[in-house]
Amino acid sequence: MNAASATPGSMQALQIDAYGGPDVVVSREVAVPVPGPHDVLIRLAYSGINFMDVYTRLGRYAGSNTKSGHYQSGLPLTLGIEGAGRIAAVGDRVHDWQVGDRVAYALARGSYAQYAVVPSRQIAGVPDRLGLDVAAATMFQGLTAHYLAHDIGLVARDRTCLIHSGAGGIGQLLIQLASNAGARVVATASSDAKRAVARTRGAELVASQDDDAFVAACRTMTEGRGVDIVFDSIGQAVFDGNLRSLARKGLFLHYGANSGAIGPIDPMRLADSGSLYFTRPRLADYVADAASVARRAGAIFAGLVDGSLTVDIADTVAFDDVGKAHRALEERTAIGKSILSIDPTIT
Repeated sequence: MNAASATPGSMQALQIDAYGGPDVVVSREVAVPVPGPHDVLIRLAYSGINFMDVYTRLGRYAGSNTKSGHYQSGLPLTLGIEGAGRIAAVGDRVHDWQVGDRVAYALARGSYAQYAVVPSRQIAGVPDRLGLDVAAATMFQGLTAHYLAHDIGLVARDRTCLIHSGAGGIGQLLIQLASNAGARVVATASSDAKRAVARTRGAELVASQDDDAFVAACRTMTEGRGVDIVFDSIGQAVFDGNLRSLARKGLFLHYGANSGAIGPIDPMRLADSGSLYFTRPRLADYVADAASVARRAGAIFAGLVDGSLTVDIADTVAFDDVGKAHRALEERTAIGKSILSIDPTIT
């Protein structure tokens, strides 16, 4: 069965009925969703494949009670939180978009399907010169990198940064945004191949994720002072090293925990490490309105069009083969972004 085999009025979707490994994902025919008054219905060309999809499949968000609701995952559900395609229908209170517009979105569940209903405030227009595959590969990680770099990290010419997982989708964009702003970057990666990617994106120094290696690199680049900002997506495994990498009054910006949760933090550890600042933001709070989505997506898409930003699609996965991409994420073998091909005839 493939994504093109649905009967009229229905669509193919990749869903889970229980939490578990990649084998719990099933392809089934379901009804095409109906947009509400403030929604649009998007006929999807591609979906991004993200760690959030893996965490959803594993049940990490089960029972989530966040204010945003973006991470809630009651069963059964259709996987995927990011996609790109063309608008197929609009709600009766949507006036800024019309059928046929090329759009992309993030943080609306259900993108592993032929159609998705998305609140109109969460979509962004895709420039004609940008492929829908690249838009689908960039929306979630691009919005994330943009707010981390510019709203919290305040990257600029006089700033120094440590960016973990520099070959990951967000890491590669963070390195480029920081470097483009004139900041100096130390990046980490877990293999020689991944470290080469981080160097290509603009990192001045690249180290392994071993504490002694990346702490030494930060001290070397800053002549012993330590970096101004740590962008941490790893969590528990690098927590102590992050504290030792930061300069006095530095910013510990924690946005992911791929090695495990940090757990409770004794505030005196931050004080004793140099009066450090610590924050754990979420994308949903930085794209809470249509203007924020348009501004951030517009900046990322403009960079992709003019060549100041680069995103490589690591793998384009067939509709019924998404388990392969999930395994690559879980095994840390993926370099760059994988996308799910739903209907590549949509351009």
